[in-house]
Amino acid sequence: MMREFNEELINFIDASPTPFHAVEWMAKTLECRGFIALSEDETWELEEGNDYYVTRNDSSIIAFTYPPCQEKGYTIVGAHTDSPHLRLKPNPLTTSAGVKRFGVEPYGGVLLNPWFDRDLSLAGRVVYLEGDVRREALININRPIAIIPSLAIHLDRDANSSRSINAQSDIVPIIATGEVDFETFILSHIQEDTDNLTLLAHELSFYDTQKGSFIGINSDLIASARLDNLLSCYIGLQALLETSYPMMCAFMDHEEVGSESHIGAGGTFVEETLRRIAGDEYEKLMRHSIMVSCDNAHAQHPNFPSKHESEHAPLLNGGVAIKINSNQRYATNSRTQGRFVQCARALHVPTQTFITRSDMGCGSTIGPITSTRLGVETIDVGIPQLAMHSIREVCGTEDAYGLYRILVHLGDF
Repeated sequence: MMREFNEELINFIDASPTPFHAVEWMAKTLECRGFIALSEDETWELEEGNDYYVTRNDSSIIAFTYPPCQEKGYTIVGAHTDSPHLRLKPNPLTTSAGVKRFGVEPYGGVLLNPWFDRDLSLAGRVVYLEGDVRREALININRPIAIIPSLAIHLDRDANSSRSINAQSDIVPIIATGEVDFETFILSHIQEDTDNLTLLAHELSFYDTQKGSFIGINSDLIASARLDNLLSCYIGLQALLETSYPMMCAFMDHEEVGSESHIGAGGTFVEETLRRIAGDEYEKLMRHSIMVSCDNAHAQHPNFPSKHESEHAPLLNGGVAIKINSNQRYATNSRTQGRFVQCARALHVPTQTFITRSDMGCGSTIGPITSTRLGVETIDVGIPQLAMHSIREVCGTEDAYGLYRILVHLGDF
């Protein structure tokens, strides 16, 4: 069962090079399981026993069973659909040293070094005119079209000791030596005949074409792009499909850039959805519900163990990490932690605790943001991983399945 779970996880991530593609995949999966699509600009007539989902901007998605439990509300699983990457600039085409290049802008706290010498492709959303009609389309070129070549060590003798990366000039992907018509190239991935099409705007992202894989002598590790945080989206979705308790999944875009947008956790999407579900009982629903903010945690790095708090450094395949910070960078409190740990122990699923060193800064998640906006008690948890924000990240095969099992049964506790 765990092997199949992880195989489908890898398939999901491979099929989701952007948040748009991730939401499209999840929406299709939900529909196959009987969930009914809602639209925010229509009146909702929710019926007991039915399951629903709604999207915003096609990059954030909320799915829920109906109705919520009167005594325990919803178990709300929160995660984010975006990952750090290189985003195509609006007018990307440039020429240098006889080659064509596509200019890019880093999105989020991307680790730049691993992007060199990778086979890169391009995917995202395109807005265009077909005649006089404005349309949108998702594209995925799905083959290597670019590479960011490293500077040879002969020309940079300090490359292994002190090299820094200039985000403007050093990480520009090369795409061709001959002529390139950018607009025609992009529109040709919508339809072959582009004569009646005009490109208006695009949100296109580069991604590594290497597929996710099981690695290690015992195949007990997973290496893939975008584990942070499509891994959590997949876990939450599978739990929603299998649980017998009232549950909601809220997977939001723009976490990696602060969540302050109409589609991010700092926006109105989750609150407005819950208010439409609960009506006059909204405040009561929030008092009875619990949110599980799922976002991957830093596993202890075997080559840099001193970068971690010694007694709170999660290990790969050591269990789900409960994330704690006294300054509220994570929203966990003793009550939510106790409930989560009780459930885990009943299922014999191991857990670990994660805090950052007191002399290092601590990242954050959608947990504190959503907890503040909704007034719902929250716990921050995550799957331990290495190489966070790299183009290729690593996690264990056992931890994701363990978190899935906890989420399926948390409504019992």
